[in-house]
Amino acid sequence: MGHARALRRLAGEVSRCRRCPRLVAWRERAAAEPPRRFAGEDYWARPVPGFGDPEARVLVVGLAPAAHGGNRTGRIFTGDRSGDWLFASMYRTGFASQPGSVRRGDGLRLRGAYVAAAVKCAPPGNRPTPKERDTCLPYLVRELELLEGVRVLVALGSFAWDAVLRATAALGHTVPHPRPRFGHAAEVQVGPYVLLGSYHPSQQNTFTGVLTEEMLDTVFHRAGSLSGQR
Repeated sequence: MGHARALRRLAGEVSRCRRCPRLVAWRERAAAEPPRRFAGEDYWARPVPGFGDPEARVLVVGLAPAAHGGNRTGRIFTGDRSGDWLFASMYRTGFASQPGSVRRGDGLRLRGAYVAAAVKCAPPGNRPTPKERDTCLPYLVRELELLEGVRVLVALGSFAWDAVLRATAALGHTVPHPRPRFGHAAEVQVGPYVLLGSYHPSQQNTFTGVLTEEMLDTVFHRAGSLSGQR
């Protein structure tokens, strides 16, 4: 329970952050000018902390909230098509209680897994700057530090892969040299963790077949095996 309370306190701190003016302006503009399908909805429009099982053995890291996904719903990967793919895969592989999530409080529970983002605010064009990445990184470091049971890190995309390597280094773990390169199903030991790579479940990848359901499921099956949960 101590971990759960500490994670809740951190989530509250994250949600009040205003350190990056460009991101603050963008997340609030997205809420003020929603597309027609979300007109009238009450947007979260704040940084989006991680969520999941405080006793997780697997940490999944994405890039950042979507402007009309997590930035709208207040939960990472919730209410957008990337999340549809991610949670469906986590459901099929035993990490999620249901195959989709459209809003907070819709019944989704993660089992043995925690989901977070490298950058907590929605960035313009889904492209945070290096300075924004570095400003936000301490939050990911603290999430990882509090998730003491985590043994497997799943990075969704190259940006998350780099952020995870930076976070583990910040915790004092030695990153292998030469620096591990991102790739789908790439696997490397970093300190006490195994880092797994996966293509991000963005529409750009799923619509074109760069990432298939089978490919994503394979990564999560591997994560379950490595973490001792399967």
